[in-house]
Amino acid sequence: MHSTENTSFKPSLSLLDATMIVAGSMIGSGIFLVSAEIARSVGSAGWFTLMWVLAGVVTMIAAVSYGELSGMYPRAGGQYVYLREAYNPFVAFLFGWTQFSVIQTGTIAAVAVAFAKFTAYLVPAFGEQNILWDAGIVKISAAQVLAILSIILLTYINTRGIRNGKLIQTVFTLAKLASLFGLIIFGFLIGARQEVWDANWQHAWTAMSRQEANGQMVTSLLTGMAFLGAVAVSMKGSLFSSDAWNNVTFIAAEIRHPHKNIGRSLFLGTLIVTIIYVSANLMYLAVLPLQEIAFAVNDRVGVAAAERIFGNSGSLIIAVMIMISTFGCNNGLILSGARIYYTMAQDGLFFKRAGSLNRYSVPAQGLWIQCIWASLLCLTGRYGDLLALVIFGVLIFYVLTIIGIFILRRKRPAVPRPYKAFGYPVLPMVYVVVAVLLAFLLLVFEASYTLPGLGIILLGIPLYYISRKL
Repeated sequence: MHSTENTSFKPSLSLLDATMIVAGSMIGSGIFLVSAEIARSVGSAGWFTLMWVLAGVVTMIAAVSYGELSGMYPRAGGQYVYLREAYNPFVAFLFGWTQFSVIQTGTIAAVAVAFAKFTAYLVPAFGEQNILWDAGIVKISAAQVLAILSIILLTYINTRGIRNGKLIQTVFTLAKLASLFGLIIFGFLIGARQEVWDANWQHAWTAMSRQEANGQMVTSLLTGMAFLGAVAVSMKGSLFSSDAWNNVTFIAAEIRHPHKNIGRSLFLGTLIVTIIYVSANLMYLAVLPLQEIAFAVNDRVGVAAAERIFGNSGSLIIAVMIMISTFGCNNGLILSGARIYYTMAQDGLFFKRAGSLNRYSVPAQGLWIQCIWASLLCLTGRYGDLLALVIFGVLIFYVLTIIGIFILRRKRPAVPRPYKAFGYPVLPMVYVVVAVLLAFLLLVFEASYTLPGLGIILLGIPLYYISRKL
């Protein structure tokens, strides 16, 4: 059945469902891991906390700015549609291509492998060390197989209609939020130590890098460009632990009263996650000395904190939390991603079959195409590198989309705007300046990642012209 979104997508998601998609897609495993790199990069409690606060503020500015665009164009594909309307199909295609090739699918792969890794805490047979097939160049571990099976299962569930995906998303996200709030509260009540907190805040605003050399910790004061570089590396981690909030825009056609509810869900979802992230990191500072945050085993700060709070069972508690968190996160990513490819296919810029809906009114073909590519990325073992590559690209597309608000106000003044960008024009412009500065710093300090990432985006240029001729 080939049909258009206006007649076939069923608006069945409430404000709560949409908010759970925003929050659930944002919270994966980053909050349990990323703090270690930030502690090593900026090395003091004040700057450490500020990196999370800034990431939250910047994310919320972007999210409430998107509210205007979602009110204007409440269609499947979300950000792809905004870029097409503000610029042209070419810019929108580059976004869609980057989403499909790396951003959405790479994130799905990374989150699935995190799910498998922490499942191995409970069932060691699923560990990465358990190699099931070794062909020299390619080694397939039990963790990779479990990751792929989880992607296939969630894809299958979502091909059976939006209601199934909605149920998983809401249940798992509520469980995730409750367990995170529980961890934070128990951390402050049971695990917090006054002497640890005081020691961490003694030199709160002395930025320093912390490195380990020959078993010794080496600290060095940060000034000038070195300090800006440390901020860029830290913000990369905190911002991308807060990413994927835009996924709710992809499923706009399936949200009830989208003109109002998408904007509201973006605000509520990003606010909830920002409160949790900042609170969790303050809890880490109350429970663990900064040095232990910076050099937690395998960067597992959440595990180190939970063991301090709950004793030996702490690592199991965190493992279960991350399993719930990553499973729910991937459901949101899988559910929403296919809607971009649906709209691209409708525009003649993606596999034609991805532009049709099945009898459950969902783009099943797009879901399976996404599933196959994400599963292949799991097998490469390079999804972490791929995500690092696209960080630069993600920022660029966010900037282009926010600038699109200014363009559309001139280009399409007559289009109804039931929701206007909060703080326009100041706050959207603040976001653009901050994001461009961060992208520039990443280009300078993380060129080995950002330049190939730019290459992936540019690869979309010939693909655009090829797809138009097909």
